[in-house]
Amino acid sequence: MLTIEFERLDLRPGNRILDIGCGSGRHTAAAAAYPGITAIGVDRCLPDVREARSRLIEHEALGLCRGRWRTLVANIGALPFPDAYFDLVICAEVLEHIPDDKAAVAEIARVLKPGMNLVVSVPRCYPEALCWALSREYHAAEGGHVRIYRSGALRKLLANAGLTLWARHWAHSLHTPYWWLKCLVGPKRPDVAAVNCYHRMLVWDLMQKPRLNRLIEKLLNPVLGKSLVFYLRKTTTADGEWPTA
Repeated sequence: MLTIEFERLDLRPGNRILDIGCGSGRHTAAAAAYPGITAIGVDRCLPDVREARSRLIEHEALGLCRGRWRTLVANIGALPFPDAYFDLVICAEVLEHIPDDKAAVAEIARVLKPGMNLVVSVPRCYPEALCWALSREYHAAEGGHVRIYRSGALRKLLANAGLTLWARHWAHSLHTPYWWLKCLVGPKRPDVAAVNCYHRMLVWDLMQKPRLNRLIEKLLNPVLGKSLVFYLRKTTTADGEWPTA
């Protein structure tokens, strides 16, 4: 299940791509499918990094990896890479977990080359707010969501780090009612038939990718999309200096 749309990005052989908070490696694996790309997946959680590595090994065995890849454990607040090292940075569903998001964004901007792209996704404001209202357990768990982003506030946070928005979209509208339902009955309850049935439908949709569902989701995303996705470019001021917060 990809949140970002790679076709919007001009990926070329030789590009280095960083997937921050890679989780199980969905975006890292998608990036590694491009010829000549080096995709690096980073997460602070060792089990997630191991899962991402297993996914990439499997993709490689199936001939799906046409680029190179690497996974490692690292913290978004202190990335182990030189300045201006990456041609693309992906930060999908991560910033809402980070207490010091200003420092995290500054570190992302540091490792991104001038003129190159960052893709950021966060939970959309109103679907996320309803999840919080329905269940404290949804966001109060250790490592859970610490804030809800409004579009304007997120754009300002990124602009202060020298990142200019050039496109945006919304994603995963079919998942929004599922999370509302989970929060209504209790996020961790495994015994609710309606939740389990909806989950099976989402898994089926993910595996089969029926055209009708893709059309429905595309039409609903602007209204009901659970994720807000920003595409940004690292820019400089007229005198060539990096903007300061």
